[in-house]
Amino acid sequence: MTKLFYYSIRNAFARKLTGILTVGGITLVVFIFCAVLMLSHGLQVTMVDTGSADNVIAVRKSATTEIVSIIPRSQADIIKADPGVAREADGTPLLATEIMVLINPLKRSTGEPANVPVRGVSAMSLKIRPNVKMVQGRMWHEGTSEVISGAKVARNFAGCGLGETVRFGMRDWTVVGIFEANGSGFESEVWGDVDQLSAAFQRPIFSSITFRVAPGTDFNTMQARLENDPRLTIDLRPEKEYYRLQSQSFTRFVNILGLAISIIFSLGAIVGAMITMYAAVANRTAEIGTLRALGFGRTAVLGAFLAESLFLALSGGVAGVILASLLQFVEVSTTNWDTFAELAFSFKMSVPIAIFALLFAVIMGITGGFLPAARAARLRIITALKAK
Repeated sequence: MTKLFYYSIRNAFARKLTGILTVGGITLVVFIFCAVLMLSHGLQVTMVDTGSADNVIAVRKSATTEIVSIIPRSQADIIKADPGVAREADGTPLLATEIMVLINPLKRSTGEPANVPVRGVSAMSLKIRPNVKMVQGRMWHEGTSEVISGAKVARNFAGCGLGETVRFGMRDWTVVGIFEANGSGFESEVWGDVDQLSAAFQRPIFSSITFRVAPGTDFNTMQARLENDPRLTIDLRPEKEYYRLQSQSFTRFVNILGLAISIIFSLGAIVGAMITMYAAVANRTAEIGTLRALGFGRTAVLGAFLAESLFLALSGGVAGVILASLLQFVEVSTTNWDTFAELAFSFKMSVPIAIFALLFAVIMGITGGFLPAARAARLRIITALKAK
């Protein structure tokens, strides 16, 4: 049986043109399949990594995003006093009250406007988000029209780079620093002093309240207590869960569209594999008769031709995964439908995606190779030998 397997592998590329075309077709399908999954995974990773496992975010009840959320300042004081909020040694609550608005700077690549979130933050906002690090310039000075930009915003939008000026809220704002946040969604935002931005946009309210949970606090108990407080109109979510939900609509669309395209392309690849294997059977009819005469049964012949088809499919699958992995160096910028804001993220490869892609290639190989292999197995010895 081992010799029969080597026979199949040696003959996989005996017809170089058809073999290469088959592998190329499967490579293309697997590449597209991987690209779709990597795009969806990259968006999810970017959004989930935006949140912290130790933080909780509060938005107005039934608000889907911070953009449409309104929390009165009086409610912020109630949440600050809750025992579930972690505190520093001096009793200061590890809690940040923030506002968020959208502005429309021009993209450097196209010159077209796009929505960019501007977040009003305080020093506590940085303390509860240790993944945010200044990489260029400095922090803004209080009481001035200065802001800092996320690294992706600085690269992609005019006026948002270090030393540049961007106009919004009826004022010109100077970008004095660039920050990174481990590739998370914060890098697609512009940050400034919450008091200055509140005054510029005339928003005497907050969009969200983010705080660190006190050690030993049961989240479900705290959630029930605050959400049922008649003085509050908020929904409470773990920060990671909140940001994960912000990508649901877009990732669902990408997955459905990508799956449909992959299935359509895979039909072409399956037909190509089937044509290649039928040609192999037709050209090696006498060899099949000889193998049967030497004692190899129908099952062995069926397995040999299926192995040949699978080898072609796996070759294309591996090539497709390798090519798709290069997409990790590509950054995509698009509008997140859940937040209506521009979000920059990268394709992300993972072990499960690579495994799914190779399984997809195997399925195409089996589907395209089974009928030709079955035809080879059904050939009668005498009929096959007459083909000589």
